[in-house]
Amino acid sequence: MAKLLPAKTKYRKVHKGRNRHNAKGGTELTFGDFGIQALERGLMTASQLEAARVAINRHLKRKGKMWTRVFPQKPVTKKPAETRMGKGKGGVEFWAAVIRPGNILFEVSGVSLTIAREAMRLADAKVPFGCRLVVRDEYA
Repeated sequence: MAKLLPAKTKYRKVHKGRNRHNAKGGTELTFGDFGIQALERGLMTASQLEAARVAINRHLKRKGKMWTRVFPQKPVTKKPAETRMGKGKGGVEFWAAVIRPGNILFEVSGVSLTIAREAMRLADAKVPFGCRLVVRDEYA
């Protein structure tokens, strides 16, 4: 599959920025009945996002439906190894999604709680921060 990155951006490179506070939006289940919610902050690379998506889809085996709620739209740059200081900012190395505590990463519906729990556990192993399963009120 093609790499996950924005089709077009206003600027090629962005500042590092600071990842503070909790998520402002995207903290509630919108589409599915079960979801995986970030408990810590960090960057989730496009390859980590893809690995988690594949893990969920492999476990669901074409049953139910899955939604991805985050997208890698921050370019992360890196200078080559053993390069002297100066000479400008490095090239774009990978794309990442900025994750804050409370962000819903994936949602699933159309499957039982046990299948969804196992699928989200597999996805949790692929992401670089702690997550938890969230369930819609009707299923709690």
